[in-house]
Amino acid sequence: MSEILIVDDEPAILRTLRINLSARQYAVRTAATGGEALDRAAHSAPDAVLLDLGLPDLDGMDVLCGLRTRSTMPVIVLSGRSDAADRIGALDAGADDYLTKPFLMDELLARLRAVLRRPLGAVPPERAVIGDHTVDLAATTVLGPGGPVRLTPTEWRILGLLLATPGRLVPGRQILREVWGPAQETRGNYLRVYLAGLRRKLEPDPARPRHLITEPGIGYRYVP
Repeated sequence: MSEILIVDDEPAILRTLRINLSARQYAVRTAATGGEALDRAAHSAPDAVLLDLGLPDLDGMDVLCGLRTRSTMPVIVLSGRSDAADRIGALDAGADDYLTKPFLMDELLARLRAVLRRPLGAVPPERAVIGDHTVDLAATTVLGPGGPVRLTPTEWRILGLLLATPGRLVPGRQILREVWGPAQETRGNYLRVYLAGLRRKLEPDPARPRHLITEPGIGYRYVP
């Protein structure tokens, strides 16, 4: 039975979500504040989180970043913030999907099923070498010849997916689904931009990459 952590300060929404998820055999935990959410996530390790951004003690984006530093558990943002900048900001910060309130319960349940179908067997190594850069995924640091190299949260998530299966092709749609959510599976331009950024930071010759390889029209692979 999958355990879902619902984070929202509106009692009516918590009650509605609890009833609907429990009826579908999910184990449900709730939190009404950001601090409580981080504490529950640390102690119970839920399978997925439904996160409101408008919390009374912490901004939901700070909670999202806190969750991402501790785990790769799927996070679906449920928010009244409908601007494109808010959606993009949450997805770039590590959210797996974003639904604007009010939402259809059936749509939320479908998206929850989608993020829970993520493959769990592939685990990236704690450390890897890309050219003359040492990548430490556990500490989220990169050390190159010129010193530390900064990666964004989204770049870390993409790199982690590639490093988890060295030499194997990772379909572009899978990366898009796991990083940005199922609604973005056709947005290949997202990946092209981020892979180009990763190559500029990690490859000795970004124009002729040897480690972060594109298979045109199919996906990407990490070659040690």
